[in-house]
Amino acid sequence: MINLNNYSAANIKNDLLSGMVVAVALVPEAIAFSFIAGVSPLVGLYAAFIIGLVTSLLGGKPGMISGATGAVAVVFVGLGLAVSKLYPELSGEALSMMILNYILMATLFAGAFQITVGLFKLGKFIRLVPQPAMFGFVNGLAIVIALAQLKFFKSSDYDTLTSWGEILSHSFSENYLMYIITIITMAIMYFMPKITKMIPSGLAAIILLTLIVYFGNLDTKTVSDLADIKGNLPSFVMPDMSLLSWESLQIIIPYGILVALVGLIESLLTLSVLDEMSGTRGSGNKECIAQGCGNMASGLFGGMAGCAMIGQSIINYSSGGLGRLSSFTAATLLILFVVSLSELIGIIPVAVLVGIMFMVSIGTFEFSSISRIKYMPKADAFVLVLVTIITVLFDLAIAVIAGIIVSALVFAWQHAKIYTRTHTEEDGTKVYEVDGPLFFGSVTSFNEQFEISDDPQKVVLDFKRARVMDISGVEAIDAITKKYQDAEKSLTIRHLSQDCKVLLKEAGPFCSYEEDDPTYKVAANL
Repeated sequence: MINLNNYSAANIKNDLLSGMVVAVALVPEAIAFSFIAGVSPLVGLYAAFIIGLVTSLLGGKPGMISGATGAVAVVFVGLGLAVSKLYPELSGEALSMMILNYILMATLFAGAFQITVGLFKLGKFIRLVPQPAMFGFVNGLAIVIALAQLKFFKSSDYDTLTSWGEILSHSFSENYLMYIITIITMAIMYFMPKITKMIPSGLAAIILLTLIVYFGNLDTKTVSDLADIKGNLPSFVMPDMSLLSWESLQIIIPYGILVALVGLIESLLTLSVLDEMSGTRGSGNKECIAQGCGNMASGLFGGMAGCAMIGQSIINYSSGGLGRLSSFTAATLLILFVVSLSELIGIIPVAVLVGIMFMVSIGTFEFSSISRIKYMPKADAFVLVLVTIITVLFDLAIAVIAGIIVSALVFAWQHAKIYTRTHTEEDGTKVYEVDGPLFFGSVTSFNEQFEISDDPQKVVLDFKRARVMDISGVEAIDAITKKYQDAEKSLTIRHLSQDCKVLLKEAGPFCSYEEDDPTYKVAANL
């Protein structure tokens, strides 16, 4: 929770001001993501308020911003198409209300799933995401943020144009003021922190350029041109559970799980990025529970699901918002804009917000990864590029999962070799000193090390420098023991961990081992 006793005057000022910047920047994002999902802009705005408010109080990282996001909105596009197929007789407003009802039910299911993940402390598995995949995720997301701004520069006759030359020419002639304002915004955000940090540069750009556009009566797109954001406070809206059937559950559950996974991956990766920026460590499991509670609350008050927003979170941190008060301020001001200040927010030029998001994109992109890529192992470089491309072309969750799978396969291949050194003891016993991990990938190499027909009657396998990683390794040990037994020779295992002894006792009936070094642990159980 927010403890003002831990705040200095500077903390409060920075958090309040950065929260104001984020609140303004959240408005067009929430509206745009609502359009993507095919619902009213208020659905996205309510989601940004409710999820942002809950996670500001319960989240695992102070200052992290959550709300309606593009990654989750894209999932709801597929949900809408599935609902349209299930109810072919519906159209227009009736179909839209049915899709919204399914979105709310999927949001509730996603929230419950995320809470379960947090309660079972599964958030730690974000550590399985390798650094190259993390770089790829950040770079891909930076490109997605930048590309998402280009739609604001489309000319009114875009659909009738046939060449890139015409598109660029018409876009510039119709929106030249937007280009100019965007560039000025980016210049303010770049140079102002070098002069003063009294107020966030993003807020200064919004105030200054909005005043110039308004009093100069300049003809450029404003937030009010995107949509009417005026509304009331969100009220309790229970989804129509009478629609639940086997057919509907086949839609809701898979999409709910997908929404939950996309949300958790983006939230936990954002948490990791902010951990690196701030030098402090947040709680992944706490964040999972907070995201789940936020999504369930959003679904019960007419909002769609969402998750952490890396772009807005970086804006907040860059503007000095390091505490929970900043994210709380952003969520509170957002709903205040909707209820009372929609006309004031409506006069803000879209180009200012676009300029801010372009600077966020530049700040998000990990430019150091470009210089590092030539020094990386080829496999890591491939993962970085692959995750970046998939993030841009498809989906964050697919990109990260693909990166993990490729990295895991590369790791398994690189460690699929196991070696042995041999020596003979005074009594004629031959000792195989095993070196390396014994798992499914190295079993073949392990089996090739032995010369059963040429070995003496007594043979010892020394596992002091080896690790038994999985059941495939246990079965390989048991199989080689059986081969020596069939050859009427004795094979004894030395320096085997107590954990592995238990496994062998249950899964490897042919093995015998020496009772030595009982404190040695198997890697699979660390």
